Amino acid sequence: MAPTELSIFVTCNSGKLLMNNQEKPLKSTKKPWPTKEAMEQVYHRKLWGTGDSEFFSGSGSHQTELTEPYIKVVGDFLNSFTEAPIVCDLGCGDFNVGRKLVKFAGRYIAIDIVEPLIKYNTEHFRQENLEFHCLDIAKDRLPSADIVILRQVLQHLSNAEVHTILKKLSVYKYLILTEHIPEGDFIPNKDIISGQGIRLKKQSGVDITASPFNFKAKEKITLLRLPAIDHKGIIETSVFRIQ
Repeated sequence: MAPTELSIFVTCNSGKLLMNNQEKPLKSTKKPWPTKEAMEQVYHRKLWGTGDSEFFSGSGSHQTELTEPYIKVVGDFLNSFTEAPIVCDLGCGDFNVGRKLVKFAGRYIAIDIVEPLIKYNTEHFRQENLEFHCLDIAKDRLPSADIVILRQVLQHLSNAEVHTILKKLSVYKYLILTEHIPEGDFIPNKDIISGQGIRLKKQSGVDITASPFNFKAKEKITLLRLPAIDHKGIIETSVFRIQ
């Protein structure tokens, strides 16, 4: 696909401080869990809700008003290549969305950090060009592919992990990124602890092109902007041409 074709697509301890001869307790701070344990807890305790299957990645992966337009624009993009691309889906979750994109890929590699989830997906979603792997995308080596998908994944991760992941993406030709962001102007990339929540509660969201990430791409096109249904803000999907 020629580059110009892209433009077609639209801490837990508290301390004490001596001050004016009086001791005042410091505000307690959260001690972050390792991301793997945090995400396992999300699914085990069903913090994103429940559905028809054992694992549920939240309403944003199941509401047809959000999923069907996404599948349409991403499917059209993947289908525009003369040769079916190799796709790497980082943070595939319960695979309710990804399963509808497999047919557009020559090979579809789905990755998540939660081992029981990957085991479940492997048993329930079987296609010749589909494979699942349990990896920590911030720590482990990522598979080779033409296109990487990050659908509402970075929004759950700390700035340190986002930065580490973004540094690995230069080897891919394209990035399809979806993020839940505030509507209107906002201060991007306020830091959070990796886990269930996102930056929206801080009136912030991930913008990989802004500080401290300053992600460089040759071109960016916004494919889709939809209002979040159960929450405030916008669900925005963009494609970045990296190479």
